[in-house]
Amino acid sequence: MTPTLILGGYLGAGKTTLVNHLLRHADGRRIAVMVNDFGELTIDADLIEGADEGVLALAGGCVCCSIGSDLIGALQDVLGRSRPPELILIETSGVALPAAVARSARLLPDLCIEGIVVVLDAQTVRERSADPYVGDLVRQQLLEADLLILNKIEQCNAAEQADLHRWLGVMTAPGTPIVPASQARVPPELVLGFRAQSLEPADVPQAQSLSRWQAKPIGRAGDPASLRFVSELVTLPAALDPQPLLLALGDPAAGIVRAKGWITDLSGQRHLLQQVGRRIELTPLTTQTPAPGPDRLLVIGLAALYRRDNLPVNPSLKT
Repeated sequence: MTPTLILGGYLGAGKTTLVNHLLRHADGRRIAVMVNDFGELTIDADLIEGADEGVLALAGGCVCCSIGSDLIGALQDVLGRSRPPELILIETSGVALPAAVARSARLLPDLCIEGIVVVLDAQTVRERSADPYVGDLVRQQLLEADLLILNKIEQCNAAEQADLHRWLGVMTAPGTPIVPASQARVPPELVLGFRAQSLEPADVPQAQSLSRWQAKPIGRAGDPASLRFVSELVTLPAALDPQPLLLALGDPAAGIVRAKGWITDLSGQRHLLQQVGRRIELTPLTTQTPAPGPDRLLVIGLAALYRRDNLPVNPSLKT
């Protein structure tokens, strides 16, 4: 199935900036960006290589497709391309409810909805949420988010940021991670996810016998955002009870915003585990993909919260 993310947020929050940032750092991924109208999402001119009947050909094998009035039809067209995308981003209108778009997209069995990412304008979100005309819409967008990107954070001082985080803690669903950003610059892995080969045994040194790698910063060198996040590869036992692990991943105190990997339950069934913010899903695998080997979980956490002990290793999880 093709992983698909819904990207929402009110007008002017920075969705366009985020999409262009992700396309510039796709690193060879074939991404399809689905939009209602090209006029609503201005792709940077230097990323566009051509245009043909509602489809923009972008650098690196990516495409941008117009949804028009038929989301399902547009998605089927994208999936039927000679080189189908590895990932689909559905950028919703600023006045749309992303959960409604996700429900429609789930009608296609070849899609896997990984989550809803909502971009917020740190300066205006509280004002917008109190607006008598659009406040209900903005508040509902907040509630539907699995992961919030709090954009334009540099325009708020420390006290304003702290107050905004407290307010968002009340306005959002419990456990929704809040990722601060300036000019929508977040590590692409937070939204695009990880490549499967990132978890393959070949990437793990033969001499490595610890259950985890040392957590390390992620992001582009010189980018302040790289100091906010760490990643860690966790080696799991041959079989485990998934529930303690899922509870640990979903604990807001753990500071984990993205995770992907394979686990084997106590019956021997292997699963794909994917996390985007507060959404965590286990999908049973019907094939031997990935190749047999130690199960691994790659996680991204907020540097201020994530520590090795935030993902507890109880007796059922020890290697």
